[in-house]
Amino acid sequence: MSESLVIDDLYFVLHRSDKRKTVGITIDRGGELILNAPSDCPLEIIEQIAQQKRFWIYTKLAEKELLCQNRFEKEFVNGEGFYYLGRSYRLLLVPPKLATPLRLYQGRFMLRSNEHNHAREHFIHWYTQHAELWLQRRLNLFSARLGVAPSIIKIRDLGFRWGSCGSQGNLYFHWLTILLPPRIIEYIIVHELVHLHESHHNTQFWRYIERVLPDFVLRKQWLAENGSRFVL
Repeated sequence: MSESLVIDDLYFVLHRSDKRKTVGITIDRGGELILNAPSDCPLEIIEQIAQQKRFWIYTKLAEKELLCQNRFEKEFVNGEGFYYLGRSYRLLLVPPKLATPLRLYQGRFMLRSNEHNHAREHFIHWYTQHAELWLQRRLNLFSARLGVAPSIIKIRDLGFRWGSCGSQGNLYFHWLTILLPPRIIEYIIVHELVHLHESHHNTQFWRYIERVLPDFVLRKQWLAENGSRFVL
């Protein structure tokens, strides 16, 4: 269950779970503060832990604010760059003769000029289709290494999350994931697959990831520092 908790000038969403053993704090991509705690943990203890972590919280929020300052709205005009698998490709508006509204051809994203008003929708559709194929291949590889089998795999808009693992073993990935470099996508994939073994970000969770990706710390750090650049 979820509750709201305000401590000084910080607003938290509090999630309690019978499976949770310790109190943990996470900050999602949008800056939302999330407290995860055992169902029977007294509120006073949760507040005390949050108070002790205030400096860390303010530091992380400041880092996210700095990253967000570099974000800007994409314009669907000739020469605008759009990422795919970590590389930027320039957009070229072409006559309506193109068979599909949008395609990646000879190092360019080509968009039919008569579809300019629907450019964002076409890019999301294109990214979603290509993410389904690319991620499925990598998921098959890492699923075998980890000895897990997701129930369902879906590509969708997850808001400020790159990936999510549902309670029924379903995995969800943001369509924006396909914009990232392959090694970073692999980290996101492994991260969610490991949740099928361990639901919490405890020591065992990170050990599972390290077995498959020994350099996962560098990939995780890169994503935290650069992920906000990969928006549409």
